[in-house]
Amino acid sequence: MAETNDSSPQAGSDQDQPAATGLKPEESSADLVAELATTKDRLLRCLADQENARRQAQRDRDEAVRYAASRFARDLLQTADNLERAIASVPQEKRADATVGGLLAGIEATRRGLLDAFARHGLRRLDPIGEKFDPNWHEASFELPDDQHPPGAVTSVLQPGYVHHERLLRPALVGVSKAPEVPAGPDGGDREDS
Repeated sequence: MAETNDSSPQAGSDQDQPAATGLKPEESSADLVAELATTKDRLLRCLADQENARRQAQRDRDEAVRYAASRFARDLLQTADNLERAIASVPQEKRADATVGGLLAGIEATRRGLLDAFARHGLRRLDPIGEKFDPNWHEASFELPDDQHPPGAVTSVLQPGYVHHERLLRPALVGVSKAPEVPAGPDGGDREDS
């Protein structure tokens, strides 16, 4: 015959749980509700953090795809500059020559094709003549007095700049107008009208 031990608690007995913790059933359920609320809050925060991380990863991936060609495009800018220099170097009187004219037409077509490819891939050329100088997009090479433009305006472009989507690849190298200098009076100071 099997002996039973009456002094051992039965596993899973609801009555023994409060006695083991020393709490009344009302206190135990209040603690469980509070713990459940805390756990639920932590779970929701973790889910929100996970969603934020997923969105950030998606933004990073989209940006990497959008700007993937930036480095390659930057390397091609020198080629575009060289094509423009080649076109500008042909004297006007030589352009009528059939051989030179054909060669020049080929160079111009190559330049147009390169600039069209740039445009298809989000590259935009900066030719800011007449615009207000902006150090975020332009690099000033010199300042000269200019009656045709207000002070601080771009008067000449030495090298065009390029933007890939909204990101600057190369600033435009420009000349900027400045206010005309006031001639000095006979005593070396500024003239004043009285």
